[in-house]
Amino acid sequence: MSFSVAVAGASGYAGGELLRLLDAHPDFDIRTVTAHSNAGQRLGSVQPHLRSLADRVLVDTTPETLTGHDVVFLALPHGKSGEVTAHLDSSTLVVDCGADHRLVNDEDWAAFYGGDYYGAWDYGVPELPIEAGRKQRERLVGATRIAAPGCNASAVALSLAPGVAAGVIEATDIVSVLAVGPSGAGKSLKLNLLASEILGSANPYAVGGTHRHIPEIAQSLKAAGAGDVSISFTPVLVPMSRGILATSTARIVPGTSASDVRAAWEDAYAGERFVELLPEGEFPRTADVIGANVALLGLAIDEAAGRAVVVTAVDNLTKGTAGAAIQSANIALGIDESTGLSVNGVAP
Repeated sequence: MSFSVAVAGASGYAGGELLRLLDAHPDFDIRTVTAHSNAGQRLGSVQPHLRSLADRVLVDTTPETLTGHDVVFLALPHGKSGEVTAHLDSSTLVVDCGADHRLVNDEDWAAFYGGDYYGAWDYGVPELPIEAGRKQRERLVGATRIAAPGCNASAVALSLAPGVAAGVIEATDIVSVLAVGPSGAGKSLKLNLLASEILGSANPYAVGGTHRHIPEIAQSLKAAGAGDVSISFTPVLVPMSRGILATSTARIVPGTSASDVRAAWEDAYAGERFVELLPEGEFPRTADVIGANVALLGLAIDEAAGRAVVVTAVDNLTKGTAGAAIQSANIALGIDESTGLSVNGVAP
């Protein structure tokens, strides 16, 4: 069966990655591509790497242009998706790659984003451990409204949720430091993202508990069984166009053995195609995941500090955004979860 697809925000980085993956998906037929300021242009003029779709013409992002499709993917700035989705048919599968429908708490939305709150949708991280030994994918089966994750948020949540769910780490003294490529900030021109500002430099941002993905991480860890969550989260822009390397540490519950800690992650991700725990002593690089719908994790036990250390690499545009969105849509529609997605990256 072929599903008709519209992609809103097709001229941006996330929209371009969605189209790159969707074009190779055997069950999805891209019918409509939309934009705002780039409406009226050929897709090839703003996404020149998408040769097979170059002659498509971008149309305005309106409820009218999105209506009538089986699946609508939204890759819009925060605050814009909710304005559109309220007008779409409830039977249409809508997957939002923006932030508008991720947070279950309207107070968190007000504190970290502001503006109108549009309510939470099913969270699009299928492998995320939740309580009672279950996975988030169970909540995606048959869903018609899905919120794809924030890229940093899913990287940290996938890093730590197994330990929280198994009761082997504490969630009240978490420290996460991330090396992040600037494509995660979108395509609009910003002074701090200019090549002359980031080449040859590492630049921290949103320091001191201000990053918008913090409540999303806490929400995921609470879904895994945490009570209170306390996290010190510091992202650092580094001169690579895409990719995240997240190093997260958490205190080990007293009396827990190193083998029990590692077993929590092994059990959580055994059999998962797109989340892989590397062998003991191995740690991932961002270069290993570029273009792949995969999260690679390395786990170490710092016995002197009494902490578990998890290093996770993802491509922020693929597994961190577009790949997670398509994987979740596959589940919702009853398609094999891995359809159209690859674990193979691009190297060198």
